[in-house]
Amino acid sequence: MWEVITGLPRRIKFLIVGLFDAVTTPLLFWLSSALQGGGIGTAVIPWWMFPVCTLVALPVFFYLGLYRAVVRYIGLDAMILVTRAVTLSVVFIVSAAYLLGVKTLPPAVYVIFWGFLVLGIGGTRLFVRAMINRSSARKVATDRVIVYGAGDAGRQVMSALERSARYTPIAFVDDDTILGGRDVAGHTVWQSSQLDRLVRDYKISHVLIAIPTLTRARRIEIIQSIEELPVKVLMMPGLSELVSGESVLTSLREVEVEDLLEREVVAPDELLLDKTIRGKSVMVTGAGGSIGSELCRQIVRRGPSRLVLFEMSEFALYSIEKNLLAIKLAEKLEVLVVPVLGSVLNAEGVERAIENSSVHTVFHAAAYKHVPLVESNPLEGVRNNVFGTLNTLKAAIKYNAERFVLVSTDKAVRPTNVMGASKRLAELVVQAHANDASCQIKICMVRFGNVLASSGSVVPLFREQIRQGGPVTVTHPDVIRYFMTIPEATQLVMQAGAMGGSGEVFVLDMGEPVKIINLARRMIQLSGYTVKQPGGSHGDIEIKFTGLRPGEKLYEELLIGESDEPTAHVRIRVAREDGLPLAELNAYLGQLKNAIELNQIAGIRAVLEATVDGYKPSELVGNQPISNDELQGWNHQLVASQKRDNMATSPTS
Repeated sequence: MWEVITGLPRRIKFLIVGLFDAVTTPLLFWLSSALQGGGIGTAVIPWWMFPVCTLVALPVFFYLGLYRAVVRYIGLDAMILVTRAVTLSVVFIVSAAYLLGVKTLPPAVYVIFWGFLVLGIGGTRLFVRAMINRSSARKVATDRVIVYGAGDAGRQVMSALERSARYTPIAFVDDDTILGGRDVAGHTVWQSSQLDRLVRDYKISHVLIAIPTLTRARRIEIIQSIEELPVKVLMMPGLSELVSGESVLTSLREVEVEDLLEREVVAPDELLLDKTIRGKSVMVTGAGGSIGSELCRQIVRRGPSRLVLFEMSEFALYSIEKNLLAIKLAEKLEVLVVPVLGSVLNAEGVERAIENSSVHTVFHAAAYKHVPLVESNPLEGVRNNVFGTLNTLKAAIKYNAERFVLVSTDKAVRPTNVMGASKRLAELVVQAHANDASCQIKICMVRFGNVLASSGSVVPLFREQIRQGGPVTVTHPDVIRYFMTIPEATQLVMQAGAMGGSGEVFVLDMGEPVKIINLARRMIQLSGYTVKQPGGSHGDIEIKFTGLRPGEKLYEELLIGESDEPTAHVRIRVAREDGLPLAELNAYLGQLKNAIELNQIAGIRAVLEATVDGYKPSELVGNQPISNDELQGWNHQLVASQKRDNMATSPTS
């Protein structure tokens, strides 16, 4: 029946509600008089007072908006409106009665009438709302939910769940022992220690954490207490998202890996953030990448005069420009966004971009970062990572930029792959120019580990594998990695860039490393599945080990030397590492360029081994073996070249 009623046109439903009010109002007036008089048969009211009640009350109800409220969604605000409408109607009915000569009714009749009318008009609407919502939930809802947190936010979520066609709310759980056993919003509050029994007894499929004020530490504790249970965990957004007015249910999200990082995010230093950005012309290379795009989003909010987006992918450039223009419009920002389509390998194009926009600060984030792909394509990887950095740095120096910041990686430390070695050589390029006496701009590097949800990260890969039902692939059971959120990493890059100026290597505090096998298990469990043991029949999703990929290490490091030093920021440390003199480095770069032009992978490997401390290449580079004779030949060329350069620069030559 209720499904039929909700399916009627709005005009028909309006007529039904109006007709109900038209009949109910005079009926309750007669009943009030009868009760005050001592019995049903004692009510003596002129017959014409009944249509008067209707003619007075309905216009008041309509004028105050009582018929604009959607019955299935009415709440406290609607009941307040009903009370106001009824009060005003009774005042008008009393006035009409006195004007029309009906003065024999005692005042108590009108008081009783007011109470009956509030209950009749408001109560019936609440009853209809409850019946419609109960009917809707009973018909299609399948996911049985427990709400963790019986506070204001939890009650708000519970109310939204009751109107949902997908979820069936079962109960609250809460850490507050005082609330245990009580009823809140029509649902029992259980102790959080009883959650495992509730999940089992009531066949719960989802646990929704509805405490937006949780600290990170407490949130991690709650998630850890739930993750072994066979339920999917959902999170309510923080207070800022709730204030934005977004629908409660549409704002629910799955637990992200970011929620599990066991450390609090440190508030940024506003002075450091503004130092190299506010009022400046800023350029970001690789602006459409994971780090580059977040850098752009952070920078555009810091009040630069101009933001130059330098990107070689047309679609990536289109996407980040569109995103930034939307931010500008929403936040009323006055900043000129300049999209530049180009490659850092085109030296003239980079120079043109810096010169035309009079760039003050360059964040160089353009790089090939995917370890296996660069290992298979070392020519392009080295060309882009090394010579792209060189081109951008030289352009910044030539056109008098104030500051150059290289975004580097922990894979540059004692690398076993071409990607890491090329990034370390890029660091050496930056260091050599920073230490050169003729260099007038401030130069530094920022080195950090993996960022969550970046392109090539294991997190989106695991999420997709879980969505497809598995298996989840892990290279090795002992692999560990450092992780940081992209927003935190980019904010720290901007702050570190403001500190440096003489070739420093800034190292971000990445917290404790994460074991990838544990990350995979937690993502599976928090998605509501169980881990299937190899060869076993129990469990939902299996974890498979695929073996280390070419150039991959079991663990990564952040420091080449033995120690680092603190800075003014608690999450940023600085290391001063040995580099190469510019003249010596240029000789190696000449040999490297020659090897790339000749398509000689052995030559590339020889230069990387000669320049990058601790580089231990895998057996295959570029998917092909390199003979010892070939490698020795290139090593002899390097030695001879260095001798010639040393003689040419010697004071006695």
